[in-house]
Amino acid sequence: MSESITVALISGGLTLIGVLIANSRTQAVTDTKLEELTREVREHNNFAKRIPVIEEQIKVINHRIGDLEGFHKGS
Repeated sequence: MSESITVALISGGLTLIGVLIANSRTQAVTDTKLEELTREVREHNNFAKRIPVIEEQIKVINHRIGDLEGFHKGS
């Protein structure tokens, strides 16, 4: 009976070691993917902050073009 208990304990221990190794590798992949997604979100947020500034600049440019067209037509 003690022989089967020893075999079961050894098998259980080896299984546990295998699970821990596999889990650490999976965690490393998950961490890498999470870092990449975080980088992409920050990049997107930066882009989202810049859009209103670009829109305002376009309004100013369009107004200046309108002024120049009016000036050109008036001469």
